[in-house]
Amino acid sequence: MELEQLRCFVAVAEELHFGRAAQRIGLLPGSLGRHVRLLEESVGSQLLSRTTRSVSLTEDGVALLEEVRPLLARLDELGQKFRARHHRRSRILRIGAIDSAAAGLLPTLIHDFRAIAPDVKIQLMEGKSIRLVPKLLAGGLDLAFIRPRPGMSRHLAVEDLFSETTVVAVPASHELADHKNVSVLDLANAPLIVPDRRSRPHSYDLTMNLFAAAGLHPDIAQVADEKQTIVSMVAAGLGLAIVPRWTSSLASAGVRFLPVQEGAGQTTPKLPLAVAWMKAVRDPERDALLDLLRRNLEIYSAAA
Repeated sequence: MELEQLRCFVAVAEELHFGRAAQRIGLLPGSLGRHVRLLEESVGSQLLSRTTRSVSLTEDGVALLEEVRPLLARLDELGQKFRARHHRRSRILRIGAIDSAAAGLLPTLIHDFRAIAPDVKIQLMEGKSIRLVPKLLAGGLDLAFIRPRPGMSRHLAVEDLFSETTVVAVPASHELADHKNVSVLDLANAPLIVPDRRSRPHSYDLTMNLFAAAGLHPDIAQVADEKQTIVSMVAAGLGLAIVPRWTSSLASAGVRFLPVQEGAGQTTPKLPLAVAWMKAVRDPERDALLDLLRRNLEIYSAAA
């Protein structure tokens, strides 16, 4: 039996739903299901009874849950205790951030934090929300700037910050490039480049919902993952893309970034940004940075 397998089993046993359990611990449902199957193979018994409509515990599953819960609670307690000890010694603040926050918000925030806490070293890890949340839950990060979603782990404190404005990346040679802004109707027949929904659900859904609200269906010509790749594809004339405003700061010869014009009954599409941390972990450096962030949020949001 492995620790990750036991954590996955407990999440499913408590939620009795694989999708909700996967959201809670920050894994894809398929990965969570594999961990549970491996655990069942390890103990040589079926722990969960699954149908297309429901999940329930078997007798062995109930027995294992009763044994495992206090063990995991004690392990979590020990992990938090020793992480706190190490953190007090090292005075290192480990921050995870999606690319948008890493490029727009954090440079100014870290600069200001150094002025009030010069002895604290900042370690910055850039990644997608779906990767940062498990890292945060496992104690590998002290806080993370992420795209929030419903049903996140109850062990996390999640604070909404602001919503980032989006723009449309257009090839400089495109007929829309000379416009001051564009509407969704202008994009009706344009080939679009979108991110993979599995790794960037907020960005993908924003594009789809924007078209759906106008009664249109987007022409998706290409799927790409990283913002720099998407912008490079736009520059190559492969399509247009709806991206966060900070993306316009990337080196992007041959690309123009145009505001999205608000239509009747529609507002400019935006992407939410939040900060998350472990509720049970005491960390004065983290709390000092959060206080600084709250005090100057209006300034930082303008730069993002």
